[in-house]
Amino acid sequence: MKKLFAFTALAVAAAGAFAQDFPGGKPITIVVPFAAGGPTDRVARDLAEAMQKPLGGSPIVIDNAAGAGSTIGNAKVARAKNDGYTLLVTHVGMATTPVLYRKLSYNYETDFEYLGMINDVPMTLIGKPQLEANNFAQLREWIGKNSGKVNLANAGIGSASHLCGLLFQSELKAEMTTVPYKGTAPAIADLLGGQVDLLCDQTTNTTSQIEAKKVKPYAVTTLKRLSTPALKDIPTLDESGLKNFQVTIWHGLYAPKGTPAPVLKKLNDALKVALKDPDFIKKQEGLGAVVVNDKRVEPAEHKKFVQAEVARFGPIVKAAGVYAD
Repeated sequence: MKKLFAFTALAVAAAGAFAQDFPGGKPITIVVPFAAGGPTDRVARDLAEAMQKPLGGSPIVIDNAAGAGSTIGNAKVARAKNDGYTLLVTHVGMATTPVLYRKLSYNYETDFEYLGMINDVPMTLIGKPQLEANNFAQLREWIGKNSGKVNLANAGIGSASHLCGLLFQSELKAEMTTVPYKGTAPAIADLLGGQVDLLCDQTTNTTSQIEAKKVKPYAVTTLKRLSTPALKDIPTLDESGLKNFQVTIWHGLYAPKGTPAPVLKKLNDALKVALKDPDFIKKQEGLGAVVVNDKRVEPAEHKKFVQAEVARFGPIVKAAGVYAD
């Protein structure tokens, strides 16, 4: 018994010494489960820059492990050594992949340490320029008259626009034809050309089209109106009659399960410092994102939020019968 106690004490002391030295000038890798240049990649690179100083100047590098709707990169971090030197930045996919994929090589609840949320990216419901409806009330009436004939585009199965569209149909109790594309760009191109009727997508992808008056904006998916000049006069879906309708593309920071608690605290502390960095906030605002400054920056609250997102999207996806293998 004394030997066991001594061994345990030594192990705790060793872990404490490691945590005290962490990161000790060694590079930290942030895995991004999407291609370089995309919105999540930009968020991760901005965050890496903002976290370097509070982590003692240790270099932070980005590893783009794209594919299979973020599940490749997620699995890579779930299997990584749990020493704090491999992290994951991903978006709402952390909550939607467990719903959309029948089989995953990781468990979103048990294979990760939740470090905190980073930002929220609002979405907008836009229509082709040829639509006769000029506001949401008129659009709702038009959809009702054309049940089953309305084409709702998205950027692919499991994409943010796909999930927003599913939730929109569910809340409106309307039958629409879902048209998936391989990305947002071709979806918007066909919307501009009039081949599809509606699209719900991130402000990062739609604001320029709204500013140029190339599409018809009907609503934003936040509970409060946005302050962005081009979007400030667009009503929310909540105020337009779809009460409590809210969809944002949020990003979070994660570590492999079992990462020592003192290391997790250092990482969470560094995250909190980064989220208050004026340069980071400015860069995120440039993406149309809102930096999180509420209780979701705490690991436990972030995990509760993700669990609630899984519970919200699960029935909607099940009812739609849409799954990815």
